[in-house]
Amino acid sequence: AVVSTQSTGIDASGTFKYVLIKLHKEDNTTDFIVRGYAWAEYHADIYDQVMEEFTSSKIDTECAGGGRIRHDPQKKEIFVYGYSVGFGRADHSKTVKLIQRKYPGYNVHFSN
Repeated sequence: AVVSTQSTGIDASGTFKYVLIKLHKEDNTTDFIVRGYAWAEYHADIYDQVMEEFTSSKIDTECAGGGRIRHDPQKKEIFVYGYSVGFGRADHSKTVKLIQRKYPGYNVHFSN
């Protein structure tokens, strides 16, 4: 299975849960990725899937918290807010920076 280390993987529209995941790479560097999907009932559902994707790789994952994302493609706006009961609040400012890379020209902002 090909592991997607693409920094941002979120649904194209709607409001959904997301997790910020810290990747611990073999060369002792770390990276962050954002994953958010409407199908997930719980933040852990998303993290479990990502963990599974990475099991075959030499990359360790750590959930750095979660929240919600509201993605409005018509308005070109992505709003990051909230927290995960299980994982705590992600650093939304980190999440925003990662999303901005994938969605240049969007108004990406957050609220704690």
